[in-house]
Amino acid sequence: MDVTIYEVAKRAGVSIATVSRALRGTGPVAARTREKVLKAVEELNFTPSRLGVSLAQGRHAANGVVFPDLAGPYYTEVLLGYEEVASELGRSVVILSTKGRTKVNDLIKDLAGRVDGLLIFGHTVPEPLVAELVRLGVRLVFISREPLPGADTLRSENTASARALAGHLAGHGHERFAFLGAPLAAGDDVDERWQGVRAALGGAIEAVPTREYTVECGFEAARKLLQGRSRPEAIICSDDEVALGALLAAEELGLDVPGDLAVTGWDDIMAARHARPALTTVRQPMRELGARAARALDELITGVRDAHSHLILTTELQIRSSCGHHPQEERT
Repeated sequence: MDVTIYEVAKRAGVSIATVSRALRGTGPVAARTREKVLKAVEELNFTPSRLGVSLAQGRHAANGVVFPDLAGPYYTEVLLGYEEVASELGRSVVILSTKGRTKVNDLIKDLAGRVDGLLIFGHTVPEPLVAELVRLGVRLVFISREPLPGADTLRSENTASARALAGHLAGHGHERFAFLGAPLAAGDDVDERWQGVRAALGGAIEAVPTREYTVECGFEAARKLLQGRSRPEAIICSDDEVALGALLAAEELGLDVPGDLAVTGWDDIMAARHARPALTTVRQPMRELGARAARALDELITGVRDAHSHLILTTELQIRSSCGHHPQEERT
C-alpha cells in the first residue's frame, strides 16, 4: 500500500496540516519541525498525494457519492433524497459509479481529494481502501452495510421483515421456496434478507444467484429455475427488479401467479404496485436513506458531532396479490 500523509505525520510527530504546510510552503513552520517532516518523507519514500494535501488544506463545499451502479429505481431514489438535502445545505454532489471502471482505487482516492466527505454504498470500496480512508480522516457515511469504526452507517431493517415475509408465505401453505438473488457480501442488505428468510424456513429454501439485481437477470435466473425438475412454490426475490423479471419468466412459461407460483420482492418501487399481479414486497424508505445520509455527512464535516452513528430505518411488509389470495382483504 502507498505511504500516506497520515503516516508521515505520525513518524514526524506532527499533524497532517503541518506536513502539508511544510511540503507546500503555505504557512509558518519552525525550521526544526520542517526538518523532522522532510526526514520522515525521505525515510518513508513518501510522494504527496492530492488526497492527503486536500484533507490538510480545508473544504470544497462538495460531497462525493460512490455507488456500484447508477441504473435502477433504488439508486435513483437514494440519490434524489441525498441531492435534495445536499442542495439545501449548499453542497454540490460529485458522483462516481464503479461499474465497468478500471483502477477504481485511484478514482476513489482522487474523488476523496476533491470533496469534503464521501457517501459510499455497501461494499463498493475494497476494505483495505476503506481502512486507509478512515486513517486519513476522510468523513465517511455508508449506506447498506454493517457498522464499522470511523464512519457513520445507515441501512434499512432487513432480518425481521424477511422473517415476517417468509412467515406470511408459509401461512399460504407453500412448502418449497427459492431465494432469487444470492447475497453479494456478508453483512450487506441482501445477505441480511437471506439470513432472515433462511432462519424462518430452514431447509425448505435454497439460494439461487443472479448475475445482477436487474429485471433481465431476474428473468434469466427465474426461467432456468422454473424449468427445472423441482419447481419452487414460492420465489422470494432480493429486490423488486429481480421479482419483476421472475413475473415475466412465469408468464412466458404459462405459469399463473399466484395460482401456480408465488413471487415477492423488496423495496416497493413504483412498478411493484402497478405490476399484474401487484407485487407483495417490503417497503424500505429509499429517499429517506439518502436524505439522512446527506445530513449525517454534513454533521461530520461541520463538526456538529465527533461520535459516529449507526442508524437502522424501519421497513414494512406490503401484502398484495402476487403471493396468494387474501379473501378478507378482497371483501374490504
